[in-house]
Amino acid sequence: MTSGPRVGVIGAGPAGIMAALEAAGQGARVLLFDTNPMVGRKLLVTGNGRCNISNTQAAAARYATDDPAALGLILERCGPGQVLQRLAELGIPTYATADGWCYPLSDSAATVADALAAALALAGVRVHLQTLVSDLVPRARGLELVTGGQRERVDRVVVATGGKAHPALGSKGRFLDVLARLGHTILPVLPALTAIDCDMRPLHKLQGVRLDAGLALYSGEELLGRTLGNVLFTQTGLSGPAAMDLSYLVSTHADEPLTARLDLLALHRQALLDLLERLRGQAWPLGVALGAVLPAKAPPVMLALAGIPAERTLAQASDAEIERLMTLLGRVELRVTGVRGFQFAQLSTGGVPLAEVAPDTLESRRAPGVHLAGETLNVMGPCGGYNLQFAWATGMLAGRAAAAGT
Repeated sequence: MTSGPRVGVIGAGPAGIMAALEAAGQGARVLLFDTNPMVGRKLLVTGNGRCNISNTQAAAARYATDDPAALGLILERCGPGQVLQRLAELGIPTYATADGWCYPLSDSAATVADALAAALALAGVRVHLQTLVSDLVPRARGLELVTGGQRERVDRVVVATGGKAHPALGSKGRFLDVLARLGHTILPVLPALTAIDCDMRPLHKLQGVRLDAGLALYSGEELLGRTLGNVLFTQTGLSGPAAMDLSYLVSTHADEPLTARLDLLALHRQALLDLLERLRGQAWPLGVALGAVLPAKAPPVMLALAGIPAERTLAQASDAEIERLMTLLGRVELRVTGVRGFQFAQLSTGGVPLAEVAPDTLESRRAPGVHLAGETLNVMGPCGGYNLQFAWATGMLAGRAAAAGT
């Protein structure tokens, strides 16, 4: 049996599992705690069950955080290449799409969780499931974990308890109060990577339509953020990766009048212009022409919003009508009313500022011997594997450092 340092890891999500494996690999005696009945439970809902495991294009500029420089150092030390190699060593081979989104070859989050559970067992990690760590107490030598009536003495701790997204899967933010007592700042924890609620009355007939579009969020006339990607029109608002990527801005500007502006022609404006020019003067239905670049439900809705009769042909349409329609398609506005709550969110904002940990070891600058990883930290990336990449990376660095005592 190893005689290395005792390392406690709180949270058996991706960051905690990776921290436990790295610490055990460095010779530490590792205890892993989680309130769920299995490790990696939250992984099961990632990538719609496929597990969008990383992104080859992950770089600090793609994330929102209080300390971009520190995030850059973390991703330099443990970028997608290192993470994917480590996952392959753990029996999880991956592939990447053309846009950098990475998935396991199995396309199954369940097989990833199974492989990680097997790796923990082989590494000799003592896993304590359905166990709540309610407190963390610094002692003269090491730290003490409080779990119900039990107390475990450890030399170092990795906290990977996450934020408040998906509370049904155990993420309730309870350990943030413990970190606050240890001296950490706790930034407001709000829903992120979730659907945006809007007044959908102008577009209620588009419910269920999905398309690639530009999406921008404004507070008055101030641009808060913009993105380009897939948008899903729902009964209550906008979903899909493009909307989810901007949802954290809705959460953090909740007291301001917000507007979502959609550019439905962000990818196909020139194609539509060329088609209209070629068919101009013909008795070709304008709605049919729009259907060349938009889903079938969209043309009649857009014509109605532009005040153009549904039966209008290109021969009948005036230049003013065509211009009005093109302007509308590039700037469809919806009043934002909020976001879906934590139960629908893939991530939460806030938590411990990244500036309060050392980027090379993830050790707390407030509580010596405590390392933080994953969603506990104030780092939020877009959809596409960016947040799992951050979880794996911080888990790897924190686990190694905890085992080494540095």
